[in-house]
Amino acid sequence: MRSPLDTSSLKSDDSHPDEATHRFRSVWISDIHLGTPGCQAHALLDFLRRTHCEHLYLVGDIVDGWQLRRSWYWPQAHNDVVQKLLRKARKGTRVVFIPGNHDEFARRYVGHDFGGVQVMHEAVHTTADGRQLWITHGDLFDGVISCAKWLAYLGDSLYEFTLRLNRWLNSARARMGLPYWSVSRYLKAKVKRAVSYVSDFEGTLAREARRRGVQGVVCGHIHHAQLREIDGVIYANDGDWVESLTALVEHPCGHLEIVEWGSQLASPARVAVAPQPDDAALLPAAFEGESVQAGSGAAVVAS
Repeated sequence: MRSPLDTSSLKSDDSHPDEATHRFRSVWISDIHLGTPGCQAHALLDFLRRTHCEHLYLVGDIVDGWQLRRSWYWPQAHNDVVQKLLRKARKGTRVVFIPGNHDEFARRYVGHDFGGVQVMHEAVHTTADGRQLWITHGDLFDGVISCAKWLAYLGDSLYEFTLRLNRWLNSARARMGLPYWSVSRYLKAKVKRAVSYVSDFEGTLAREARRRGVQGVVCGHIHHAQLREIDGVIYANDGDWVESLTALVEHPCGHLEIVEWGSQLASPARVAVAPQPDDAALLPAAFEGESVQAGSGAAVVAS
């Protein structure tokens, strides 16, 4: 079961030295949702401590401004995640933050630099083997977000309810010795409308990438990790750090891979498959100062 670690003895990020057992050229993570009880901050900290990369892209919904406006929630582990990201920037990693819909307040800071973290509306990354990847959170290509934002807020509230139900259910399953099971991921896979929504979203992003003349797109937003080709265009969704605990990584040769950080292992498992408060105050507060459980699961690999 993926559960947060005990933070009672956690004083600062520096009390946990980095153990860079995994080295990548680039890493993409999104949908961390700092500021919510569902955020898997300890698992993310473990991932960040054990990985080293030249480029780190934060592809939106890093801080959940929607939730923080409803109810303030910011434990020490969430501070530690921010400190770890800032530390990576200080140590020479290029860190790029592309705001999403949940941290849209940060879009007013596009072009600014916070402790070495560059805030950008979107980006284009060139892989080691010369492919260009357009990077965007993806919410601007979601019809629900752009045309009916009230419906997006309603959906967010329902999702929070599902996550609370998920935590209760998995606490009960753990007591019975059963493995972790995600209600939300099950519904996404089984409900026809949800499957159609994911498919439409993926197709829209792939078509836009082709229109822009790049070889692929990297996004987040829908909490559904995927790496495949759509009509000759690479579609890469790095998933989330609420349920999936996934990241997209680029190896030194340019090979792309999705890794899932699980609850029992100290490293990601991989399986190869064929390619297929006040908004203005939130960002400075979140980036103030300087300074896991990892789990069983599968990862999708494609080049």
